[in-house]
Amino acid sequence: MSEWLVLAAAMAAACAVVLVITLLRQHRLHRAGTPDEEDGAETPDVLEYMTMMVGVVYAIVLGLAIAGVWEARSAAQDDVRREAQALHEVTQRAQVYPVRVQQRIRTDIDRYVSHVVHQEWPRMVENKELPDRGAQLLGTVRADIAERAPADELEAQAYQPLLDQVAVADDARNARAQNAGATLPGVVWFGLITGALVTVGLIFTLQIGGTSRELLLAGLFSALIAFLLFLVWDFDAPFGRSGSESADAFRQLFASAAGKG
Repeated sequence: MSEWLVLAAAMAAACAVVLVITLLRQHRLHRAGTPDEEDGAETPDVLEYMTMMVGVVYAIVLGLAIAGVWEARSAAQDDVRREAQALHEVTQRAQVYPVRVQQRIRTDIDRYVSHVVHQEWPRMVENKELPDRGAQLLGTVRADIAERAPADELEAQAYQPLLDQVAVADDARNARAQNAGATLPGVVWFGLITGALVTVGLIFTLQIGGTSRELLLAGLFSALIAFLLFLVWDFDAPFGRSGSESADAFRQLFASAAGKG
């Protein structure tokens, strides 16, 4: 299901819940012969204060959750850019080697990049794990450099920096593997969903629904809560929930990542 469909369904469901509860409440009052304005006593000031405080506390918690998942997604994208840039540096600095060696290094890097974008990325997004094949291909790139003794002074100067760049790419790959899963634990999601239900439920203690304006505001408020929860859910996947758009850093630097695998 598309993320936009999920958002639309969540917001529509939130508005529908408020509308149904309000209509049921009004129907109960009409069957009992009690006018809306006589439905219980006027809302106590302490109840209004507690409703406001619950809303404020939940807004703070929700804001922290959004900030946390956004920071985690930004860090994950930084790791992707670091991995892609390190491999690109290897292809550029390999120019000091003979043409045959250059071609072998670039071919192995292209093979790794193509595997990452076209095969590894969908599995990482769906199963939250990285297959071993990518690590093997990156090990081949390291072996291309490490197992060849420098033939002259220029190659000797480039030897260690090239290995360092491969090490940077390997470290970024390991960080990508660690960040493949969801950011928020289940207990946090329990708190966010429960808080949303409590916050939306408390607005019914304020005797809303007497006018269409109150009903509209209640529906918009619940839709806003649903939208913010959707943001948390969407950002909770550091590399997205569908496709491989988060691998654009590889596509920008390597032609092998642009086409189909």
